[in-house]
Amino acid sequence: MQENSIVEAAEPAPTPAPLRAKEVAAALRVDVSTVYLAIRQGDLPAYRVGAGRGTIRVARAAFDQYLAERGIPASELAVAS
Repeated sequence: MQENSIVEAAEPAPTPAPLRAKEVAAALRVDVSTVYLAIRQGDLPAYRVGAGRGTIRVARAAFDQYLAERGIPASELAVAS
């Protein structure tokens, strides 16, 4: 006799919410204009969300990579990765 078993799919781990430019600035303890400059120069990948000018968002993975490239320990920052 064969049993019908239900296999529940494991829910994927929730991806952390992207950071706003203000949050990145606060974590790095710099002015938000410094963050916008890094984004414009292509040093920190970001994207816009919303209509019109939108809001700048930085993916956590991009922020982690930015920190790693500069040797900044993420454990010392205000934003948990």
